[in-house]
Amino acid sequence: MSLKRKNEIPVDVYIPFVETLFRDGLTLSIGFFAQTLLVMLVYWKTRDPTYIAVAVGLLTVAFLRLRNIRKYRNAPSPRNWAEARRRENDYILYGSMHGFMLGAFCFVGIYLAHDNYAEIAAVCVTLASATSIAGRNYGSPRMVMIFIMTMTWPISLGFILRGDVYHVILGLMSAPFLFAIKRFADLVREVLFTALSEEKKANRIAQRFNRALNTMSHGLVMLGPDGRVAVANAEAAHLMSLKSPDALLGRSIHGLLMRGVAGGMLAPKDCRYIEAQLTRALREGRDRKVLVSLANGQHYEFSAREGSQELGVITFEDVTARVEAEDKIRFMARYDSLTGLPNRAYFHELIGEAMASGDLDRLCGLAVLDLDDFKSVNDTLGHPVGDGLIYAVAERLAAVAGPGITVSRFGGDEFMIFFDRVEDESHLIGQLDEIFVELQGEVDVAGHGLRIQASGGAVLSRVKDTDVDAMIVKADLALYKAKELGKNTWRLFEASIDAAFRNRQLMKADLRTAVESKRLRVVYQPIVSMSTMRIASCEALCRWDHPDLGPISPSIFIPLAEEMGIISEISTFVLHAACTECAKWPVQTSVSVNLSAKDFRNRDVVQKVSDALASSGLAAGRLEIEVTETALLDDKSLTRQYIEELKRLGVRIALDDFGTGYSSLSYLHKLPLDKIKIDRSFLMDVTQSSRSLELLKGIVNLSRPLGLSVTVEGVETFEQLKILALQVKPDLVQGFLFGSALSASGIETMSSTVWPFAKDIKTVRKAGHR
Repeated sequence: MSLKRKNEIPVDVYIPFVETLFRDGLTLSIGFFAQTLLVMLVYWKTRDPTYIAVAVGLLTVAFLRLRNIRKYRNAPSPRNWAEARRRENDYILYGSMHGFMLGAFCFVGIYLAHDNYAEIAAVCVTLASATSIAGRNYGSPRMVMIFIMTMTWPISLGFILRGDVYHVILGLMSAPFLFAIKRFADLVREVLFTALSEEKKANRIAQRFNRALNTMSHGLVMLGPDGRVAVANAEAAHLMSLKSPDALLGRSIHGLLMRGVAGGMLAPKDCRYIEAQLTRALREGRDRKVLVSLANGQHYEFSAREGSQELGVITFEDVTARVEAEDKIRFMARYDSLTGLPNRAYFHELIGEAMASGDLDRLCGLAVLDLDDFKSVNDTLGHPVGDGLIYAVAERLAAVAGPGITVSRFGGDEFMIFFDRVEDESHLIGQLDEIFVELQGEVDVAGHGLRIQASGGAVLSRVKDTDVDAMIVKADLALYKAKELGKNTWRLFEASIDAAFRNRQLMKADLRTAVESKRLRVVYQPIVSMSTMRIASCEALCRWDHPDLGPISPSIFIPLAEEMGIISEISTFVLHAACTECAKWPVQTSVSVNLSAKDFRNRDVVQKVSDALASSGLAAGRLEIEVTETALLDDKSLTRQYIEELKRLGVRIALDDFGTGYSSLSYLHKLPLDKIKIDRSFLMDVTQSSRSLELLKGIVNLSRPLGLSVTVEGVETFEQLKILALQVKPDLVQGFLFGSALSASGIETMSSTVWPFAKDIKTVRKAGHR
């Protein structure tokens, strides 16, 4: 048989079809008994021995066929198509013998041993048996065809051999009968095949649905039109503490929720609320979610939506982990991770809400506390000890928090305290004095006895006349005043402090005007070559002469400019002025300009330098750009890109204040630098500390193989210069020993001058060589 025939129907349908052939042995036994009995009656009437032979043959076939049926009826189901095919073939063999014997009985009764009774009996028993062909043998089309042939053809042959026209026509009429039985058997088989296929398809869908339903992480119940559970999954039963989903069937929403009430997990009012929300969602056909918190700390989320065919769907899951994670994230967003106090943003939110409610005419107070010399704790004992000190302070401050008093860690070693209702100034002073008394004292942190010492600033305001930000600014100003007065105290914001604040704002306005009108000036600090003791370069420095206040220190107006966001404008002014003046100097003299961190946050920095060189005509090799570590920390990859673009212009790059940051050595490796400028802090005690001397020597020795030149800043004494010349041997030096910053013309005049102590340095070097 071809592969196509073998796969005519799926094997999982073919096997059940074959099994139906062996299903009913009882009716077959009754049929054999009736057929044999009728053959014997014909023999009794006709006394023809031929019928004895037919009866014996029929009994023999009955024995063989019934034994075959009993053999396979009690056997396990066929395991594959081939085994099922073998069983079908056995069935066909004995079934064919049965059909042959019935056909032989008809042929004998109609033609060979003709008798009217025998003819009628033979045709009747054969036709009666033929009616069961389709019902018993639909599982095997071959068996149906063989039965039709063996049972109807002998009848047709017998009638045709009778010879007369009437019997011939009667014999030919068996053909439609043959077709009808065959068609009926095919129809039964097709109907049953369709039914069985659909059943199997439905079973597969049901199994998939059941598998999908019971592997969901959510509990799910589907409610019928009567509002009772019609479908439930295993997770729903598990979450409801039931053994199986069947235990949920027939229950109402109210009944399910009442289980939680009965177990003490759910309050009756919560039960009513949840039921109302879910019922409303199902009724309105809208999705709705309800979060339920149980008495044991678990959290469940119920979701309800209208399903199809009047089925409502409710899903629910244990979201305890999610809720706890959200609570943790919310806590982390609002509270300081070290102290557990409200952080800056949440404090601002809390105080804003507090000030917006209640009596707007009431007085409120805000205090800012800052630990004195906290940086030294971190620097000497390490950050873990510093964190421990912060935690100890937070514990003492948290003790004063309560109704109307909110404490926050604002960041670093800074804390904020808000007093929502203050009677008067003396009331606020008394509260803060008490807090400072409680705060004082020693604490043990990791075996270190540390004394808590803090400075503070406070402000008292009427709620309707201020806001949080304004109070913080004024409290900060009072804090700065307390620190100016010697620390370990606190000050209340006063008009005089406000005046200082206003003066600061005025100075900002004056600075902006000076920048816009280019009323700043540039001076130049000499950078001297150690080998020649002549000016090799100079550093351009900005100066501001206030029309009323006189010269303003760069340490004052530069931070102001950074705060105002105009530091880049000052950098641009200094850069253009320095390039223009340097172009007038002797070619051996170069100039160094310090660009701010803000400059390196803007791609225009490269164009800014290029424009300055172009407008002044200065050779790029005579311009040196100083980069601070602050600029490098903002965006290392972007800063490196800008530095490389500047290098392509021909400009030299120096790393300023080397050694003051945490990553300076990595910059030597990663950035295309030409020079490093060692910070003055390394030189301060070089005459007394061998450690400082070795450190300086190490930096110089480390830089030289990398092709970097070295400038040492802060040279103020001849002793320092002598040590540098004899032992450190940098390329360049800079400091007040060579005078204060000069004007552009002063640099031009001094460019060829040798410093007077050059001879002394030569003498020292010779002595060192000896």
